[in-house]
Amino acid sequence: MHIARYVLPITLLAVLTGAPATSAAASPVSKAERADVLRPSAHPVKLRTAPRKLTVTYTYQGQEHTLNDFLSRTRTNGFVVLDGQDVVLERYRDATRDTRFQSWSMAKSFTSAAVGIALAEKRIGSVDDRVDKYLPELARSGYAKVTVRELLRMSSGIEWDELTDAPRLQAAVNKGASVRKLAARQVRGWEPGSRFEYTSMNSFVLARLLTKATGVPYHRYVERKIWRPAGMESWATVGHDSRGDSLGYCCYYATDRDFARFGLLYLRGGKAGGRQVVPASWVKASLQPSPANPGYGLHWWLGGSGGDFMAAGFGGQYIYVSPKHDVVIVKSVTSGGRPDQQEALTAFRAVAAEVARTR
Repeated sequence: MHIARYVLPITLLAVLTGAPATSAAASPVSKAERADVLRPSAHPVKLRTAPRKLTVTYTYQGQEHTLNDFLSRTRTNGFVVLDGQDVVLERYRDATRDTRFQSWSMAKSFTSAAVGIALAEKRIGSVDDRVDKYLPELARSGYAKVTVRELLRMSSGIEWDELTDAPRLQAAVNKGASVRKLAARQVRGWEPGSRFEYTSMNSFVLARLLTKATGVPYHRYVERKIWRPAGMESWATVGHDSRGDSLGYCCYYATDRDFARFGLLYLRGGKAGGRQVVPASWVKASLQPSPANPGYGLHWWLGGSGGDFMAAGFGGQYIYVSPKHDVVIVKSVTSGGRPDQQEALTAFRAVAAEVARTR
């Protein structure tokens, strides 16, 4: 799996950091806090606590490391390992099982799942539909004639540099800007589909498109179609801008166990509790390599021949899924750093292999 290093400079952390991780004991947020609540399932997917001794070492760039070393160096605050539905390893530092961690770009994979469901419901006609069919306000922008598929593959052709433009976007949101207006100002940088450029604005446009196509606010659609049907145990929040538009590219606050349930949903081909939540065909399509970047699918990072895949967010947030070993790993931090995503992948693969070995 080749993962682009879009981790942002640590000097921009103050710009990006929103509310801190929250406790499950806290009350749901008010509208003034620019976040919407996702209510939990009445029948959460059960995760059994079944701790197991795991001895994990791996070699990266010629040096041998331990899992403890990796978690310490990357300032990990939450770490959960599932063997199927068994929680075989769970660690927290300056956090607890009830802490809600900021997802950052892991949110993009939730947005992709919602798109897949809307397609199955015929709310969106096709991934080859133009986005300006649903969002006419983008007809004169760089998004004109761009397809839903090109947004999902991060090949929209928008002139964008995630390293600098994502912090500016989040700073603008924090100051009260309307992201839909910012989306309408985006310009074409190259031919859509011709190259890969990781662009958070693409994910916002998808979230906005979902709201228009379904007639349901993005956060409510996610709650009804993913959060509750997938058996999430705790309430979570999703950030929005000053106009109430859900961001879609970031800002889910949820527990690590619920992030793990989302990974488990994809590990099980879109099923939870015997119910098909995300269409199996969409899960399969999401994990197919994009022409412009074989390491990226439809808002998921791909592992190539190994078949593993993951959602990744700023500063070291991950949901890693290994179908080969039937393992899901979630890693969370409460402050950003400069984690090497290639090392994270190497460490996760070593953990998954050890889980399988010790069954």
